[in-house]
Amino acid sequence: MQTSAMLLHVSHHSTIASSLRAPKLSHHQLHQSRRCRRLSLQLRRVRLQARSSPPESDPQTSGSDWERIEAETVSEVLMKEKREKETGSDWSWLPVFPHVLTASMANFLFGYHIGVMNGPIEDIARELGFEGNPFLQGLVVSIFIVSAFMGSVAFSPLVDNFGCKRTLQIDTIPLILGAFLSAQAHSIDEMLWGRFFVGLGIGVNTVLVPLYISEVAPTKYRGSLSTLCQIGTCLGIITSLSLAIPAETDPHWWRTMFYIACVPGLALILGMQFAVESPRWLCKVGRLDDARVVIERIWGTEDVEKSIDDIKSVVETSGDQSSWQDLLVEPHKTVALIGGALFFLQQFAGINGVLYFSSLTFHDVGITSGALASLFVGITNFGGALVASYLIDKQGRRKLLIGSYIGMACSMFLIVSAISFPLDEGSGHALSIIGTLMYIFTFALGAGPVTGMIIPELSSALTRSKVMGFSFSVHWVCNFLVGLYFLELVDKFGVGSVYSLFGGFSLLSAAFAYYFIVETKGRSLEEIEMSLIKRS
Repeated sequence: MQTSAMLLHVSHHSTIASSLRAPKLSHHQLHQSRRCRRLSLQLRRVRLQARSSPPESDPQTSGSDWERIEAETVSEVLMKEKREKETGSDWSWLPVFPHVLTASMANFLFGYHIGVMNGPIEDIARELGFEGNPFLQGLVVSIFIVSAFMGSVAFSPLVDNFGCKRTLQIDTIPLILGAFLSAQAHSIDEMLWGRFFVGLGIGVNTVLVPLYISEVAPTKYRGSLSTLCQIGTCLGIITSLSLAIPAETDPHWWRTMFYIACVPGLALILGMQFAVESPRWLCKVGRLDDARVVIERIWGTEDVEKSIDDIKSVVETSGDQSSWQDLLVEPHKTVALIGGALFFLQQFAGINGVLYFSSLTFHDVGITSGALASLFVGITNFGGALVASYLIDKQGRRKLLIGSYIGMACSMFLIVSAISFPLDEGSGHALSIIGTLMYIFTFALGAGPVTGMIIPELSSALTRSKVMGFSFSVHWVCNFLVGLYFLELVDKFGVGSVYSLFGGFSLLSAAFAYYFIVETKGRSLEEIEMSLIKRS
């Protein structure tokens, strides 16, 4: 439905897209533009200092003296640029890194709870008395998705009132409680309650962390730092699958795995106590002095007042109180539709179906351990996320998203060819493995990290939390539907037909990204928002 709505607004969206696209500049022109901005900031401080020094208080400082000071300032900036170029070092990301790394532990928990049910589900069913009941086994897994949907919807008022930092701490409590209840469970009801609480926490955190990172990261490294969400999820999956290996010989090991899940939750609550609050949220609620302190701490002292002025101008333009009805008016409606459509297409491009079926694909080539097969997939996913973290602020979000979906489509069609055409058994299995791993790798390059990252970048300060909540609620609904009907479609039409459908959705997603997604690389959230406001 979101896709149909988008097509009805092609001309309007194209206008907004064209307004957001920065003019195409050569590498030399971009370098000169950045240099001019740095010089202007330095000279602005010098001139403010000049205006703050009355002539009578410093009669020795003439106009020519200030010209000399300005010339020395220019020389100082140029020398600093030269030193940075010679050493190749730029550590402006380092002050904020501990804060976003701490927040990304929430994604580690998300990945851990995805993988924790992968291996031991049969042991859990046997011990809790629902072995052989596929409905109850499916319910234990799917209730996690249902409560995650509820968490994503409830997320907005929490972050609007308490801020990112406190919301992340509050929301980790149900994650710890749910893990503890699951570890202590002696009935199916207790296990369901545990998974329900975990899902609530995951539903909020998966929305909150990319929003938090987008608001605290410096513009230059916002993309790379945002990929910590995907990297954290991958590491959580790998950790849980690695810890699941003893479960193959110990039928009660699953309880230990749930107890272990409490540890990173406690670490997250403690770590966020030392993390900064979003300076944009602080400005929004009128705590300007606190915002200045945070900006100096994580972005440096060079352009504190300019950052405060930019954020204030956006807040004053759009307001500081929002409701869900705001998503029905432009430009918020456009961004909400784009966010919903991106997650709709991501899920129907088949990532969860491929992950589910990958263990069977590996089984055909002799890897009979489901946990080991999933571990191979997790490592591939992690490798792709690392490459994405390097490329995303160099190549840009749009290129990675388009290339990712094209790669996913090619991977799907490679697997379909291996299934459909008469090849010897060994060659067919080998092509299926290559196609599966290539699909996972290309997904991790763009469709995985960029989708959750670009939505808060395009959203306004007024409605960012609500656009994110709406978009992720679409994600969980589509996730549930694909998981519910995937095996039924495979039984009815065959793997080749279903994978062809996934390949078709991947191509459609690439086309959508080409026509509707604009590049946000190197632009502050305020620049992007003002461009949208001018065209709405």
